[in-house]
Amino acid sequence: MKNIVVSALVASAFLAGPALAQDKAMQKPASDQTGQMKAPAAGTAMPTSTGGMSGMTMADTATAKIRFVTATPAEVTSSKLVGKNLYNKQNETVGEIEDLVIDNGKTVSGLVVSVGGFLGIGERYILVDPASVFLHRADGTLKAMVDTDKDTLKNAPAFKYNKKSS
Repeated sequence: MKNIVVSALVASAFLAGPALAQDKAMQKPASDQTGQMKAPAAGTAMPTSTGGMSGMTMADTATAKIRFVTATPAEVTSSKLVGKNLYNKQNETVGEIEDLVIDNGKTVSGLVVSVGGFLGIGERYILVDPASVFLHRADGTLKAMVDTDKDTLKNAPAFKYNKKSS
């Protein structure tokens, strides 16, 4: 089930279209006396600029009717990205996509990439902007590429990541 939800989010993030949406009839959060917006109640989504609600939320129970979307053949699912090697322009393997970071339940803000090490020993994690990753499909195979070298990735800021936590 987790892979299905993440797959839908990746597809929306890479094509900048909403993959999941909540009922648009929900009201905007109220503002306090200073005019600042109050945080929404637990289980509600943040409003979009048009006043509608979108994205997944943390809640104790589902509060929005399910909606279905149609994916185009060009969309990519998370299951096709996670575990993919990341290559540079010299066709060298420079890392492996481990996971996706999703902000506000709707936007993929980063790709967690393992770099360095050998056979899992000495590897560390970095967070890469999805806009800097290019995908190429040839002969039914998807390839993820970045314009960088191993030294740049070696010196990139570390990202604290624990594969085993949920």
